[in-house]
Amino acid sequence: MFLTIDTEDRRPIYQQVAEGIRALIARGELKEGASLPPVRQLAADLGVNLNTIAVAYRELQSEGLLAVKHGSGAVVASRTTSEHSDDELRRPLRSALTQLVLAGLPKAKILGMVSDELRALMKGAKS
Repeated sequence: MFLTIDTEDRRPIYQQVAEGIRALIARGELKEGASLPPVRQLAADLGVNLNTIAVAYRELQSEGLLAVKHGSGAVVASRTTSEHSDDELRRPLRSALTQLVLAGLPKAKILGMVSDELRALMKGAKS
């Protein structure tokens, strides 16, 4: 599992970790049933507090992406989160697009960025 922390990123570290794991699951690099490193190990590998990793794992567990069993660790529960409504799924997309529009980017540039990110995310993922 390959995760990195960007110290220049304004998002909290736990969000960066959770997003990194989500991306690995979405790309199929972490398949259903795959074990994740123990909280202590991942925290040591990334040089962060173990509570930071625990928060990320709990967030992913609440989304249904991880199953966490104390003493057994965390495993990928599912690659999909179908129990969310379209509106719930669009909300973060809408927020990201709003930020790009407010930054003054033209529509063509935004569409290009979205296309590039989707292509990178889907690379290796089963359609």
